[in-house]
Parts: sequence; structure tokens; C-alpha cells
Amino acid sequence: MARQFWSIGHRNMLGIDFDADGRLWVHEMGPRHGDELNVIVAGKNYGWPIVSNGDHYSGIPIPDHNTRPDLEAPRAYWVPSIAPSGLVIYDGDMFADWKGCAFIGGLVSKALIRVDLVGDTAKEAERFKWGKRIREVEQGPDGALYVLEDGSDGRLLKLTDS
Repeated sequence: MARQFWSIGHRNMLGIDFDADGRLWVHEMGPRHGDELNVIVAGKNYGWPIVSNGDHYSGIPIPDHNTRPDLEAPRAYWVPSIAPSGLVIYDGDMFADWKGCAFIGGLVSKALIRVDLVGDTAKEAERFKWGKRIREVEQGPDGALYVLEDGSDGRLLKLTDS
């Protein structure tokens, strides 16, 4: 049996979700900076460890994605690192203006990050400073957002429109 791969060149995929049009979005924790949000397409190479928008932990630079146009570049990336954790693409009705947006928890950034997704493009739209590491973000069946803080004193918070 021959080996088969859906895609290659990923470093550390931590969050995964489909948008309303069936695109598969994944965020990856970069090496030293260079965290990524990617649309995953079968057969594509996303560049790791050949390219990144971060550096090795030793400080040795890694060539940026723009040096290798034959490899898939991220739709969004973060320098400095946000240390992404949970990922959800919002499809509820409670926050109508956020429908179709991605929400990413940030461990190092200590923030909940809203990313506008338009087709297969992505751009950070808002950063809600939290003051605590965010381990996970999910959407409840009623459209509320649930945010889980990291650590032994971490809270599970339900965000609603009221």
C-alpha cells in the first residue's frame, strides 16, 4: 500500500475548523514567532521546515514564505507570536456581525483574537485583551462563545450578547 498524505509542511497544528463553504482552516504554532492561519488544500506543501515567518529557537533565521512562492503561504501570520490555542469559526446568530469570523485563543498574547475570513483570505480584526492565557474557544449550540482560561485557576466563561 502506498503512503498517502492530504497535505505536508505543517509544524504544529493546534486548531482546526471548517467554514460555511467547506474550506478547512488550521492554525499552527510557529517556531519562534511566525504563528500561522492556513486554508488546507489537498496536495499542497505549507513549507515547514523550509520556510516560516519566524526563526528557530536558537535565533537562526528561517527564510520567509515569500522566498518560496512554490509553497503555500499562510493566510494570516503573527510576529510576535500569539501562541494560538483553540479555534472556532463562528456560525451562530447571537453575534450576527461575527458570523463567518474565526476566533483564536492566545496563550502568549493572553487575548481572544477575532479574524475576518472572506473567501480564502484572513485578517486580524480585533484583539480582546484577556490578561490570562486562553487555552480553548468554542461555540455553544445557542451561539454563545465559551472561553477556557489556562492554568489551575482557569475559568470557563460563557460570552453572550446580554
